[in-house]
Amino acid sequence: MFNNQEIINLAKQAGAAIMDIYQRDFAVYDKSDASPLTEADLASHHCIVDGLKQLTPQIPVLSEESGATEHEGRMSWQTYWLIDPLDGTKEFIKKNGEFTVNIALIDQGRAVFGVVYAPVLEETYWGDAQGAFKEENGLVNPIQVADIPASGSTWKVVGSRSHQSDEFKAFVKELPDTEVVSMGSSLKLCLVAEGKADLYPRLGLTSEWDTAAAHAVVEAAGGQVLQYPGLEPLLYNTRPDTLLNPFFIVCAGRNEAWG
Repeated sequence: MFNNQEIINLAKQAGAAIMDIYQRDFAVYDKSDASPLTEADLASHHCIVDGLKQLTPQIPVLSEESGATEHEGRMSWQTYWLIDPLDGTKEFIKKNGEFTVNIALIDQGRAVFGVVYAPVLEETYWGDAQGAFKEENGLVNPIQVADIPASGSTWKVVGSRSHQSDEFKAFVKELPDTEVVSMGSSLKLCLVAEGKADLYPRLGLTSEWDTAAAHAVVEAAGGQVLQYPGLEPLLYNTRPDTLLNPFFIVCAGRNEAWG
């Protein structure tokens, strides 16, 4: 059907299109939900959608920048590509480098393959049933989640660079001892996947395309993405009326320290 390297290369091509715009002045627009949109979002969108249609013409594609008509019929899809052409647009605008290209394959509600590429950092994460990997400085290494902290140890908790909610702050206060690590975009999930953080409680709104690619990496690295509360696995394309995720926790596994 496709090989992983083809999709990784496509993510990098989209990243190159983003960087062409990142390195010069660019316009910022407000979408209907008041979130920012740049020409880089659209350039990446067209690069990925056109590429996927060539590589896997039989698989539907749903992008954050897809039109409303492209969303019609999605509930009948068993397998489809779910992409965020530029995750972390606010970080892109701030020019702090913490934004990513996200490409995920969803099969029967689960993220089964994902690529997360950070073009400024030149870091690539991907994962599937064969495992999770990170490419950095031209080297590829397998990654896995860290062991759950022992009793009395400090929990490294990932917080959003731009969206720390009151619920997040209250959650962290209930943990025994914490060190909060701030990060933008889907890189927050990747920090848990590579064992640099223990927990990422996302107690605020996200969309399905924000999380799917990194979700696949987390699970491939031995971790879990669980709805919170309830702790059921986070699934995709299960509700016809919304593409918003419920609150969730990214972790190595469930633990009595947080539920």
